[in-house]
Amino acid sequence: MPRYWVISPVESKDAELFDKVWQFDWANNVISIGWSRLGDISKIDRTALADAIANTFADKPPTTRGLYANMLWAFYHEISLGDVIIARRGLKTLVGIGKVVELARYTPGRNPDNTHAHYLGVEWQRKPAAKTFDSLVFPRPALTEFTEEQYRRICDDSGSPLPPTPPEVPDSPVPAEIVLEKYLEEFIVSNFQAIFKKRYVIYEESEEVNGQQFPTEIGFIDILAFEQETNSFVVIELKKGRTSDQVVGQVLRYMGWVKTKLCRDGQSVKGLIICHDNDPKLSYALEMTNNIDVRYYSVSFSLREQP
Repeated sequence: MPRYWVISPVESKDAELFDKVWQFDWANNVISIGWSRLGDISKIDRTALADAIANTFADKPPTTRGLYANMLWAFYHEISLGDVIIARRGLKTLVGIGKVVELARYTPGRNPDNTHAHYLGVEWQRKPAAKTFDSLVFPRPALTEFTEEQYRRICDDSGSPLPPTPPEVPDSPVPAEIVLEKYLEEFIVSNFQAIFKKRYVIYEESEEVNGQQFPTEIGFIDILAFEQETNSFVVIELKKGRTSDQVVGQVLRYMGWVKTKLCRDGQSVKGLIICHDNDPKLSYALEMTNNIDVRYYSVSFSLREQP
């Protein structure tokens, strides 16, 4: 079975560079990534790769360097022939879908207009694939593995982008809960200060890594925040239809990771679960912890005639 990989050749904030790199990649049936300062890392082992990254990017925090190592190792040693590549621009825009036909190679100078040197051979689908979705569909890291379910959410069986699913609007102008889980994370991040009254700030480790979909070795934290008043990290997870046992277990795992990897000088970790409906099972589970809280959200929608 193929694996599914989301790759962004260049950060989308540099629009001119992205266009140049992506046009070359599309025309030449490749996908390229940066990190050219590392030189040829195609044949070194994982320990040597981590050392090279630590020496080259000594100014980056440990989590960022670890993320680089995981992505570059996957690029050269985990992506296989026949795997599916999903090229993205930013966190909402799909630009191309293709199949890996040549394993990764270090080829400096292949694109004369930029310094990229790491390439995968990809047979791109020639029909238009560009699609911008209404909500965030891609994680922030430049290379991430998707599940088949995640892939199917953005594509039909032929690989054509699916249109976003519109929210269901009630027939009558009475209050109704219409917020979809897939929009909730983006809404919270976009309105973070207003929602939390400046009590928390979204954690930002570096330009490449911030608290939204924060990468760890055990998955992506929905939102990682920080509470200055108590000198605490805050792991925020959206319930997203999961069972109470699943979401509590995941929050505890992420809290343990943050405690081990990020906390310094007496810093602590809290958890916050955000969900729609009151869940007695969740309440019972949280009775046995003193550092995980829960908050419930609701949104009302109504139509009024012009006065």
